[in-house]
Amino acid sequence: MTVYGIVIASHVAEIAEGTKKLVEQVASNVPVTIAGGLPDDGIGTSIETIQSAIEKNPADEILAFYDIGSAKMNLEVCCELVDKKVQIFDCPIVEGTYSAAALAEVGVSIDEIQKQLQALVIK
Repeated sequence: MTVYGIVIASHVAEIAEGTKKLVEQVASNVPVTIAGGLPDDGIGTSIETIQSAIEKNPADEILAFYDIGSAKMNLEVCCELVDKKVQIFDCPIVEGTYSAAALAEVGVSIDEIQKQLQALVIK
């Protein structure tokens, strides 16, 4: 198993599920957990769901991706609630997650993953 795990936080369950499905095609050894939508199948994110996705991921270090602002805020709160190291990436959710997973799959360091994702960073 790779050193890193991925958490996808999206306001819509299908976006998180679809991104995970895509990532698993290129990085089957990278553990991916998702937090998509609200527990009542509504649109949104919750701290509890994101925290659970982080804690359920078997990796000790998490690369986190999100779709829009409040998902990022909830991820930031979760960083304070969990014992794992969580790196949040400010880049498009699908492209960023896919690229990071492909790099993690082949053992690229976190520093190199960060450098490679800089081209995708939302400014």
